[in-house]
Amino acid sequence: MRRPTAGYVANISVLFASLPLPERPAAAAGAGFTAIETWWPFDTPTPAGREADDFTAAVRAAGVELVALNLFHTAPGAGESGILSHPGRAAEFHDNLAAVHHLARELGVRLFCAPYGRRLDGISREEQRDTAVARLTEANRTLADVRGRTMLEPLSGVPGFPLRTLRQAAAVIGRVDACTDGGRSTGSSTDRSTGLLADLYHLAANGSDLEADLAAHASLVAHVQIADHPGRHEPGTGTLAVGRHVDTLLRHGYRGRFALEYLPTRPVEAPLGQGVSVCSTGAPGQRLPRDGDVVRSPGP
Repeated sequence: MRRPTAGYVANISVLFASLPLPERPAAAAGAGFTAIETWWPFDTPTPAGREADDFTAAVRAAGVELVALNLFHTAPGAGESGILSHPGRAAEFHDNLAAVHHLARELGVRLFCAPYGRRLDGISREEQRDTAVARLTEANRTLADVRGRTMLEPLSGVPGFPLRTLRQAAAVIGRVDACTDGGRSTGSSTDRSTGLLADLYHLAANGSDLEADLAAHASLVAHVQIADHPGRHEPGTGTLAVGRHVDTLLRHGYRGRFALEYLPTRPVEAPLGQGVSVCSTGAPGQRLPRDGDVVRSPGP
């Protein structure tokens, strides 16, 4: 087993996709990780039978911390990339939110990515945006008692996906702020605005000027995911200056975690505390940050 590494989070939905869900937390622990994140791990908005209990037991048995969790993404084969902005899915969203709240109480997870959803025919962008704002406002209030914070993530590779840049996602967050008085509507610091999930791979694939965009929006970034570009494999397999972008976030005050969400081409191992070279053809000498560089988020 690798020496446990603070700061880095294993996305078990991608790094250990070949394993059954109950085996993934233990696989992450065996690779040296002490923290994990996952996409919504069930096929339906509300887990069936003992699915939630079995997942909770697997995380506890592995001795890892669940740091981030996606809300319901899509039914198998539907390719919706989320239902947050889809007006006809209110009941499913509400039911899913209750299931998310249960997992938060059981496992202590605090960050929740809310997949926005594709553009819908016959529905205006404004109606989808307003639907998303209303549901994020609802989610932030529902999750306030577990100190939860929702996140919006720009995506690449999804035809018709409305959020491709941090600026576009931040504009939606601005409307959430307006609905909740900047997250102070209840006087609680936990009933606060949605944050940004900055996935370096997706942003690069969409043509983002990463240095400028990360610097401009760092104060809203609640979580960061890492994979190289092109290819979405391990840092060092492409041309993305991962280390430089991480340093930019740290310089601009980011104090959260760095999640590894790449498609593995070799056995997965957590980065060691002394730092891991991520040299690439575009940025020689770049590296993932050392443990000392990464400070746990003080929490929402």
